[in-house]
Amino acid sequence: MHTAQPPDYDPELRAIARYVAATDIDSPEARETARYCLMDSLACAMLALDYPACTKLLGPVVEGADLPGGVKVPGTHYRLDPVTAAWNIGAMVRWLDFNDTWLAAEWGHPSDNLGAILALADWLSRRRTAGGEEPLTMGEVLTAMIKAHEIQGVLALENSFNRMGLDHVMLVRIASACVASGLLGGSEEDVANVASHAFLDGSALRAYRHAPQAGSRKSWAAGDASARGLRLALIVERGEMGYPAALSAPSWGFQDVSFGGRELSRSQAYGSYVMENVLFKLSFPAEFHAQTACEAAMQLHPEVSERLDEIERVLIETQQAGVRIIDKRGPLSNPADRDHCIRYMVAVPLIFGRLEAADYEDEVAADPRIDALREKMEVVENTTFSREYLEPDKRAIGNAVQVFFRDGSHTRRVQVDYPIGHRRRREEGLPVLQEKFERALARRFAPRQHTAILRACEAQERLEAMPVQRFMDLWYR
Repeated sequence: MHTAQPPDYDPELRAIARYVAATDIDSPEARETARYCLMDSLACAMLALDYPACTKLLGPVVEGADLPGGVKVPGTHYRLDPVTAAWNIGAMVRWLDFNDTWLAAEWGHPSDNLGAILALADWLSRRRTAGGEEPLTMGEVLTAMIKAHEIQGVLALENSFNRMGLDHVMLVRIASACVASGLLGGSEEDVANVASHAFLDGSALRAYRHAPQAGSRKSWAAGDASARGLRLALIVERGEMGYPAALSAPSWGFQDVSFGGRELSRSQAYGSYVMENVLFKLSFPAEFHAQTACEAAMQLHPEVSERLDEIERVLIETQQAGVRIIDKRGPLSNPADRDHCIRYMVAVPLIFGRLEAADYEDEVAADPRIDALREKMEVVENTTFSREYLEPDKRAIGNAVQVFFRDGSHTRRVQVDYPIGHRRRREEGLPVLQEKFERALARRFAPRQHTAILRACEAQERLEAMPVQRFMDLWYR
């Protein structure tokens, strides 16, 4: 027999709600890193606009459904309702697999939440201004980014959803929904209701990320999840009820249905840890477990590029996650398949001395030297890399590459433990991030508009004080 007595809110839903509704973010490091994250994410979005596979999906859901006075989608002429704008912005940020990353028991890309955050903030700020109220500021956007990073990243520290076949964009939907509720002025109760709906949605499957059918859905799935999170927040804003035992309900809750009957685990309080430690992809648009392998291959390029026909074997040592996710043999059918193959991502810099988004396209992939070299590769787990990948004080993403020739000679073994986008290499990485940002702007905007965007982003206090709609106006074409 079942009782009709409403349950109390699951502790995790309540903890997320309390964090969103009642926690101030005063970490200068987190706020500065969030500014760089905003710049990096929008750089990725602008670079994605060079690719028809991305741009064909952008705009309103159906032709003619633009919204005059709606959200301005950066780098485009679209003005859309906030949910559709969130889809567009999220897909653009994620398309090239070049935005920030978080690696733990679960992995993912916390800046995927920017779709919901920017779209809603722009919409709300324009409405407030039209009604004679104070606009939202970019400081509030940065706060929402920090909180979205934290929710997604802290839940990922100890909970491996991928081992259950679930895709990490579930965490994007949850984080986007909760911070969107916060931006809407939701109370702790409202945010808890929204969180319950986000968990009730379950999860997408990872089938589209893995061989033999890795495909372009992985480039828009996060935008879809962020937009869905925003939609849930807007539904609850209208007074829709929540489901307090969305996680723990026997038989029907998330934990029993989708997580093998296990409780979600969290031993760390929500704060600003994830934004402070987030990983930027700066040198290569490549799946993050292979970033240091690409860096090692670039170092070896001068030693091997003139001896490709003499190579007998290429040894790649990686972490356990790298072996599981991105070690592929056989044909690679599309760019999304190639940017999740460590063999491909090492072969290209060994041969050409570069790895750019265009290198995943069919024209470059048709070079027979790439597949010939892939077949000579051996990918093995280095247990030290696997251990240090999970150690909280390291969070390393180590790879090592060495090339052996038929005459018995070999290159040096190049090991890279921390990619340039790691917190331990911030001083070295931030100038590279700035260059990436400026390069992306130059490809999309005339000099005057380019300069105006740079000026808006270059100073922390000036950016934080800027009204959101004024910032978004700078990016409109």
